[in-house]
Amino acid sequence: MEQELTEDALLGGRIRIRQPKRGYRVNVDTLLLASAVEAKPGTRLLEVGCGVGAALIAVAARTENVSFVGLERDANMASIARENLAMNGMSTVAEIVTGDVLGRGANLFMPNAIFDGVFFNPPFDAEGEGRAPSPERRHAYITDEPIERWIAALSDRLTGGAALTMIHRAHKLAEILSALEGRLGGIEIFPVRPRAEDPAKRVLVRARKGSRAPLKLLKGLDLHDASGAKHTPEAEALLRGETTLIWGD
Repeated sequence: MEQELTEDALLGGRIRIRQPKRGYRVNVDTLLLASAVEAKPGTRLLEVGCGVGAALIAVAARTENVSFVGLERDANMASIARENLAMNGMSTVAEIVTGDVLGRGANLFMPNAIFDGVFFNPPFDAEGEGRAPSPERRHAYITDEPIERWIAALSDRLTGGAALTMIHRAHKLAEILSALEGRLGGIEIFPVRPRAEDPAKRVLVRARKGSRAPLKLLKGLDLHDASGAKHTPEAEALLRGETTLIWGD
């Protein structure tokens, strides 16, 4: 049975994304991650677990002279990502590779390749954590590897001074920091709160290869306020791609 897809406008209509109608879909996490990625001219960036390519395409839409590789285990999702690149006129600046950076199934991605930056939105939950997702969403929500293994593998893919950028649940921060210890430094943590009075539900984390800078806990972002608008002005600007996330530089 052919998979049913929708076509959706993102970044205020500047890009369009085809994605499965059922299963994991592009969401706020996707666009916040894209807004957080450092993309300097002349660099080559890797997105791991790129799905239909939305975050990668969102970063590419605001950059020039930057090339991208999107890595995706699921061959069907990788195929949709390639179609999305073509639909947005980005096939010359990005490629989608079907493979696995962790080498599961003896399918190791480009063993010797290194990049000027890596970004990813990993599955958040281990088996038995949280609510059980539908079968269509399972691969995007349930991880079969600890975050330590992801970070160890991706740290080895960075050039000196390059950044790893990720988004995750806030309560996983201790596990993330433990995994970064001895591998990457200059850690910056950007909390994302539903509202100003709420605890953070998400964290964006950036860390660099070879950095010895001290850890920075930043002010972060509130997604909603009492105005009745869908998002705060700051969140709306990020989600529409009108600005990028301000780190502590």
